[in-house]
Amino acid sequence: MRKLIYLSTLLLLFVLPMMAQHPLFPTPAKVQNGKGSFVIGKNLQVQGNGGYADKLAAGLQTELKEAGLQSSPASGTIRLELTNDCKMADEAYTLVVEPNSILLQASSEAGLFYAKEALLQLSRFGKGNVRACKIQDQPRYGWRGFMLDESRHFFGKEKVKQYLDIMASLRLNVFHWHLTDEPGWRIEIKRYPKLTTEGAVGNWHDPKAPATFYTQEEIKEIVAYAADRHIMVVPEFDMPGHATAVCRSYPEISGGGEGKWQHFTFHPCKEETFEFISNVLDEIVALFPSPYIHIGGDEVHYGNQSWFTDPEIQQFIKDKNLGNETGLEQYFIRRAADIVASKGKTMIGWDEMIDAGVSPDKAVIMWWRHDRKHQLVKALENGYRVIMTPRRPLYADFVQYGGHKVGRVWGGYNTIEDIYRFPEPIIHLTRDYEDQVMGLQFSLWTERVADAKRLDYMTFPRLVAVAESAWSPAKSKECSLFMQKLPYFLRFLGEKGIYYFNPFNPESTPEPSAPDKDDVLKNG
Repeated sequence: MRKLIYLSTLLLLFVLPMMAQHPLFPTPAKVQNGKGSFVIGKNLQVQGNGGYADKLAAGLQTELKEAGLQSSPASGTIRLELTNDCKMADEAYTLVVEPNSILLQASSEAGLFYAKEALLQLSRFGKGNVRACKIQDQPRYGWRGFMLDESRHFFGKEKVKQYLDIMASLRLNVFHWHLTDEPGWRIEIKRYPKLTTEGAVGNWHDPKAPATFYTQEEIKEIVAYAADRHIMVVPEFDMPGHATAVCRSYPEISGGGEGKWQHFTFHPCKEETFEFISNVLDEIVALFPSPYIHIGGDEVHYGNQSWFTDPEIQQFIKDKNLGNETGLEQYFIRRAADIVASKGKTMIGWDEMIDAGVSPDKAVIMWWRHDRKHQLVKALENGYRVIMTPRRPLYADFVQYGGHKVGRVWGGYNTIEDIYRFPEPIIHLTRDYEDQVMGLQFSLWTERVADAKRLDYMTFPRLVAVAESAWSPAKSKECSLFMQKLPYFLRFLGEKGIYYFNPFNPESTPEPSAPDKDDVLKNG
């Protein structure tokens, strides 16, 4: 790790003299440079204008001290103000730095928090010396997300908190938590204890690994930790497919499957299935205040073989006039949407869900199949709100460099540059539907990510580019300038103990190993 910090520091010495902008991540909408600098000293006063601003001011004072940025005897004032300016957009902020004072203003708590995070970045970068400027900033998209799959491999509370801290610094505001899938169920559900005594056993490469899961108290702790950083946590409860961990725990609601896909789907026509789903959602809803619940809805065909042969299921298809097994799948999604809506939540699902006939006021679509752009267009034309997370370039399990050996490759790599340039290559498809595009998300599936070192490597620094694409207006983005200032954030990651991929010197950060296993990755 010391080597990483040393290398990134050397890069800083070369690139910083060339930089004409403040090294903020993500790049602000508007920056005006001033004269002089504000020095963060021991006699600094940090004040708020009451309520949340006071709380944030006290936290900022502590963070500056803990970062060792108050070595100078200089004095000065930092003031944080929540205003009633109705002209400021939600999450927008203003940051004014003058030689003797700094003013942070916003009309929302989130905006003031982001102003504080921007100031912390500038303070760390300048080692307590902040250049005079005026920054007026607001996000491009409302949904700026990161998804972590902990069903396939489990990383634990402290790692999640570390990622939430970095997300907050980058103004990312949604943590999509993939806690259920084939290899393991990771949420304590008190009504169904076998979900954790049996369903939490194993992971992607070791089906006999000890049970790992989050207790309900741990979930509450993490959700509160995220909320303090203005990050919404959205849980995913996969159905009707990717339900193996559930169905092996409670086989009476299993829809069957064959070979490696045994127990992959819920039984689609038993009322006991939907009663189970409703009961589990009661406990999930109590843990997650998010207005959204993700239900998956993808890749059902991998493990629905028994739907074609089970007499009960075939008779159900006829009785309900569903036509075929695809119609049955769509029936299941509609039932799930109704259950989620009955809990006062909105369902999110992968883009297969578009064809299920769910009302757009009950569902949000996550577009993930980059090679099916017509699905994105179809969702928008049918009135759905859409979150963009196409596997090219926004899946983090894809290879990011030609010399890497482990990860998906579909016609290329997901390089940091390709991520940074998104969504401009497809923006013509969404131009007439801007109000329906909620934002974008970086999604990390962990089939071949078994430990924290590889997790960090696949996430960083690509997540920095995601933050810029989700926050910064298109006119403010310039890939060459982004790459020039990136070494600052690499140094910050190194100081955090993050093992990142170094795009400037790939050999300095060798690819971590991953467990061997025959899986879909070998099929691209």
